[in-house]
Amino acid sequence: MAHPQSRQQLVDYCLRQLGAPVLEVNLDDDQIDDRVDEAIQYYQTYHSDAMARTFYKYQITQTDFNNKYVTLPESLIYVYSIFPVKYANSTQGIFSVDYQLHLNDLYDLRRPGNLINYEMTRQYLDTLDILLNGMDQGIIFSRHMNRLQINTDWSQRLMPGTWIVVEGQQTIDPDQFVSVYNDRTLKKYLTALLKKQWGQNLIKFEGVQLPGGVTLNGRQIYDDAKEEIEKIEEDTRLAFETPVDFYVG
Repeated sequence: MAHPQSRQQLVDYCLRQLGAPVLEVNLDDDQIDDRVDEAIQYYQTYHSDAMARTFYKYQITQTDFNNKYVTLPESLIYVYSIFPVKYANSTQGIFSVDYQLHLNDLYDLRRPGNLINYEMTRQYLDTLDILLNGMDQGIIFSRHMNRLQINTDWSQRLMPGTWIVVEGQQTIDPDQFVSVYNDRTLKKYLTALLKKQWGQNLIKFEGVQLPGGVTLNGRQIYDDAKEEIEKIEEDTRLAFETPVDFYVG
């Protein structure tokens, strides 16, 4: 199938690219599975089409409160920020400062020049919040820990039952969105990885002459695949990788 829609169809496509079933591609099933996982991992790490911006809603539990960190799903690989968390005992609803500001000033934004005044007022309130409450909502996140540490007073802002919204970058699950398996870069990269593994398997038979005078050249297959992998990785990172400074957390 030229347009693979599953993991197995992707494997079959790449093996056909290597000559199967006309040629016997000497690979074990476990080796194929390892190379598929490796290809998907690289694709999800460096290709911008393999991830999407997301807003993850989460309710603080008693365990989170005791640990002072939130455990996020493995698919969430970058965290930019969290939505501002209000104090649990602060005045909300129609009596809040934000509500009154919008109620009194938002209508006037239709008039020329009032947008500048509105923006200056918002910045002024943000400055007051920093001076009075401090910048205590800094976050620390590592994808290998899956822990989001929020530097704030948990007893005031993150009591059990509080909702937070995390803004971040999430990998796209290929089993749910099967068009990932048909990505051109992923198909080329997996084919090169399988070719390299094939060549590596044949290297130990280098120089052995088969019936009919045929000699296996696993070294050449291995070297060619290695060059292809380096070229694909370079092109992927130059053309599709999101700048490092874009990520925070």
